[in-house]
Amino acid sequence: MKKTLVTLTALLASMNISADEGMWTLYNLPQAVYEQMKGYGYELPYDKLYKADDAIMKSVVNFSGYCSGVVVSPDGLVFTNHHCGFEAIRSHSTVEHDYMLNGFYAKSYEEELPNKDMFVSFMVEQKDVTDRVLTPEFEAMDTHAQYAYLDSLENAMSKEVKAKDSTLRLELKAFYEGNSYYATTYRDFTDLRLVFTIPKSMGKFGGETDNWMWPRQTCDFSVFRIYADPETNGPAEYSERNVPYHPEHWAQVSQEGYQEGDFSMTMGYPGSTSRYLSSYGIEERYVQNAVRAQVRGVKQQVMKRHMDASEAVRIKYDSKYAQSSNYWKNSIGMNKCIDSIGLIKQKQQFERQLAEWQQQTGFLKGQLDFQKMEQLYKQRISVMEAFMNWSESFGRNDELSVRARRVHNGATPVGHGKRQHIAFKDNSDTWDYDTDREILGTMLKNYREHVKDKKYLPAFYTEMIDKKYGGDCQAYADALYKKSKLMKKKARVYPNKKSFMKDMGVSYGYQLTEVLMTLRTEIEDISDSIDAQERYLCAAKLRMEQDMPHYSDANFTMRMSYGQVKEYNLGGQPSGYMTKAPSLVAKMKTGDKVEDYRVQPEMITLMENAGQMPLCFLTTNDITGGNSGSPMFDGKNRLIGLAFDGNWDSLSSDIFFDSKLARCIGVDMRYVTFMMDKWGHADRLIREINKK
Repeated sequence: MKKTLVTLTALLASMNISADEGMWTLYNLPQAVYEQMKGYGYELPYDKLYKADDAIMKSVVNFSGYCSGVVVSPDGLVFTNHHCGFEAIRSHSTVEHDYMLNGFYAKSYEEELPNKDMFVSFMVEQKDVTDRVLTPEFEAMDTHAQYAYLDSLENAMSKEVKAKDSTLRLELKAFYEGNSYYATTYRDFTDLRLVFTIPKSMGKFGGETDNWMWPRQTCDFSVFRIYADPETNGPAEYSERNVPYHPEHWAQVSQEGYQEGDFSMTMGYPGSTSRYLSSYGIEERYVQNAVRAQVRGVKQQVMKRHMDASEAVRIKYDSKYAQSSNYWKNSIGMNKCIDSIGLIKQKQQFERQLAEWQQQTGFLKGQLDFQKMEQLYKQRISVMEAFMNWSESFGRNDELSVRARRVHNGATPVGHGKRQHIAFKDNSDTWDYDTDREILGTMLKNYREHVKDKKYLPAFYTEMIDKKYGGDCQAYADALYKKSKLMKKKARVYPNKKSFMKDMGVSYGYQLTEVLMTLRTEIEDISDSIDAQERYLCAAKLRMEQDMPHYSDANFTMRMSYGQVKEYNLGGQPSGYMTKAPSLVAKMKTGDKVEDYRVQPEMITLMENAGQMPLCFLTTNDITGGNSGSPMFDGKNRLIGLAFDGNWDSLSSDIFFDSKLARCIGVDMRYVTFMMDKWGHADRLIREINKK
C-alpha cells in the first residue's frame, strides 16, 4: 500500500488538484476548505456564509433558471449580468423605443417594467437525504422505475415543506454522479421588473471578438427589482398592487476595490460540470463540441447577414444570436484546451492508477469495469454524433421546425371530434420570415452533408427534396414556409382529419420526430449502462481519495467558489489582473474597423473623463455556465464585482479545472456604479444601494 500511496500523491500533483478549486455546497462545507479560505483572507465566521441571520447566501438568487444574481438593497434591487437580462431587454424593445440600443432607466417604481416568465429563487435550506433514496429496493429498480420513485419522493417531500410554509418548494437532485442525493428548499418570486440597463454597446462591449478573452472592458450588468405581496412581503403573481420586496438580507456594495492576492469568493448557480467524467466520456464530448461548433457557425452566418440588413430583424434575433454564439465559441475553445493540456491522456493515466487501486482493494469488483466502459462508449459515440447534428440543426433554430415537432410531441389539442385542433399563438415579434426560412434551408443542407448514415436521414430528403425539388434544400424550405398551415396567421391544424398528414409542415415534423425517436432509443439502450459505470468511477475516486475534500459536479444548485484576485502567465507574458478606462477608450477608437468595439460617441467622452477607473478583473474563482451574474465578494462579504465570463484557457473547466490558467472575469462594482451615476443619472438607485 505504501507504494500505491506514494504513486497516488505524485499523480494528484500532476493532475493539479488543489484545495481551492471547486464549486462547494455551503451547508456541509468541509472544515479544511474553510480553513483554506481563511488562509486566503476570508475574515468572517462560517455562520456568515450559511447559517446566520445575515449570512451572505441569503442575498444570492437563482435568476430565472439560467443565471445568478444578488440582492443589493432593502427594497429588492437585484444585480445580474446584462446578458442575463438580454431577453427581457429585447422583449421590451421596439424600433421606436430600442432599449437594447439606447438603454433604459425607470425613474420611479411606476416605470419599472414587468417581465413574463421571469423569476428569482432564494435557497432556504439544503440537506443530505441519501439514506431516503439509495435503499436496497431503489438499487434493484430499473432506470424508469427509479425516475418514477424519485419523482414521487420529491412530491412527498415537497408536501412536507409546503405544509409548513406554502410559499416554499423543494427539489431533489443527484450529487456525485448519483452516489448522493440532496434536497434543496427554495422560495420563488415571480414578479420581477426591469429597472436599469445600459446600452448594448457597453453591456456587451467586445461582443464575440472578446467573448471568453482577456483583457476585457465589458460593463456586463443589468438591474431588476423583486416585487411582493403588500400584506405578507411574500411571493405573488404580477399585480399593480404589489410592492418592492424587503429581503431578509442584502449585500453591501463595496467601492474600496481590491489588490492582487486579495481574497475573492463567488456564490451562484453553476449549471453543469463533468469533472468526474471518464476519458471515454471526454472523447465523446470532444465530438459533440465539434458538431456544435460546425453547425452553429453555419447558422450564425445566416442570422448575422439578416440582422445587419434590418434593425427590426436585429431586435428579434439579438438574444438568439448571443445564446448560440456563446457556446459556439465555448465548444471551439474547450476542444483546443483538451488538446493543449493533453487532458484525455491525463484522465487515462488516472484511470490506470484507479484500476490498480481497485485491484488491490477489491472495491466495486465486478461493477466498475474500464474495459466494459470503453466498449459502451464506442457503441454510442457515432449515434451521439448524429444526435448532436439533429439537435443543433432542428432543435430551436426556426419557427416552422418548432411548430412541426410540437404537433406530434408536446402540443395539447383542444375541442372535440373532428373539430379537435392544435393552435399556435401569433409570436411574429420573435422571428422573421425570410431569416427563418433561410436558416432552415441551410440547416437541411448542412445536416445531409454531415450525417452519412441513411437511417438518420428523415424520409423527406428522398421523397421530397430529391424527387420534387431536385435536391435543392432551400427550395423545399421555401415551400414549407409558403404552403404549410403551421405558418399561417392564427394557425390551426386538426389531428383527427384526414388532411392532417397531408400538410407539408405536419409531415415534415412527423419524419423529423421519427428520426429523433430512433436516435433516442439507440442512445437510451446504451446510456443506462454508461451512467452506471460513470457512477462507479466517481464512487471509486471518492473512496480512494477519502482523506481529501471533494465537491460534486455543478447541477444548478447554489455553490460557493473561493480564491484570489490574480493574473496568469501564458507563454511568459503576464496577463495583468485588472483593466482600466484608458484600455477601453483605445478599443472604442477602433470601432470603425471592429464592429464589436463600436459605441455611441458620448461613451467615448464619458470614458475619457473616467481617469484610471477600474473596469474588469481576474480571480482564480471557478466558473461555468449559470454562474453569469454571480456576486463576487471580498473577505468581509462585501460585493466587489459580478462574474460574467472565463478566459480562453478556462474553457476545459467544465471537465477539468486548471488552477494555473483558468480565471473568472468579473465586472468591477466601481464601473457598475459609475455607469449608473454618470451615464444613467440614476440617483435614486445609487442612494438605495448605499442604504445600510
